[in-house]
Amino acid sequence: MRVAFAGTPEFAAVALRAIHAAGFEPPLVLTQPDRPAGRGMKLQASPVKQAAQEWGVPVAQPRSLRLDGKYPEDARAAQQALQAAAPDVLVVAAYGLILPAWVLTLPRLGCLNIHASLLPRWRGAAPIHRAIEAGDAETGITLMQMDEGLDTGDMLALERLAIQAQHTTASLHDELAAMGGRMVVAALQQLRVGPLAATPQPSEGITYAHKIEKSEAALDWTLPAEVISRRIRAFDPFPGVSFDCAGESVKVWQATVLSGLHGQPGQVLDASGDRFIVACGQGALALQQVQRPGGRRGPIAAFLQGRPGLVGQSLLLAD
Repeated sequence: MRVAFAGTPEFAAVALRAIHAAGFEPPLVLTQPDRPAGRGMKLQASPVKQAAQEWGVPVAQPRSLRLDGKYPEDARAAQQALQAAAPDVLVVAAYGLILPAWVLTLPRLGCLNIHASLLPRWRGAAPIHRAIEAGDAETGITLMQMDEGLDTGDMLALERLAIQAQHTTASLHDELAAMGGRMVVAALQQLRVGPLAATPQPSEGITYAHKIEKSEAALDWTLPAEVISRRIRAFDPFPGVSFDCAGESVKVWQATVLSGLHGQPGQVLDASGDRFIVACGQGALALQQVQRPGGRRGPIAAFLQGRPGLVGQSLLLAD
């Protein structure tokens, strides 16, 4: 069975490596164009492209797949490459481009998507982040037969994973990526024998995981401490949660909720030793790991050194 692949970030690369390790040699890999990255802003290949290049697998990097879109020459070249690859199935994971009808219908067995949520909850771009931010008790992987809607296709397989109190987007991402790779390999092996059972998604419980924006990074001390704590974990590693302290924008990466303490939102209740406690709209947060501009993540005790007189001050920004 000829299994082509479309994906871009590390989440997708994990699945591609699992597919390759299971003996499915992709005739073609689609991924997004190289992007500037790092301090030097040099062009960098996506994790999926890097994996494909290790095995000498052909890679196509169209800017769009829409034949009537802004880059029709890219779409036509990708169409020719896919037709020449003649895949039986196209596995898609966090690709980042919309698949038009000609792509969805080209493989004999259609397109299978690895989605990091329990559909129909958290359709869209950032399901891992939004599940943690919302305080969901569980998440998982849904394998889906793709159609022209946004994550609306029939479900082919589903596995659940409990969201633990220590989970960040980074750690949950790694567990879900491994789960997705294992599940898609099992599905492909079953497809060799016969079709997969498809179940329509429920019509109730639909939510959308909108893309994470940098503007969401500002810490709002008027929110309940529990909500802020979830955002800290949800926005790790991107974009982080930041607060202003003495004119510096400081990112907080770890914090503990203290329900028994109260004060005006943003008021520093303690700033001694390894204790930096700030009142929130409900309860308080004990900040444990922060990062100053240009620095690395470090313990709160190091941050507090040389910062006397913080107790009683407000970290709320003036309107």
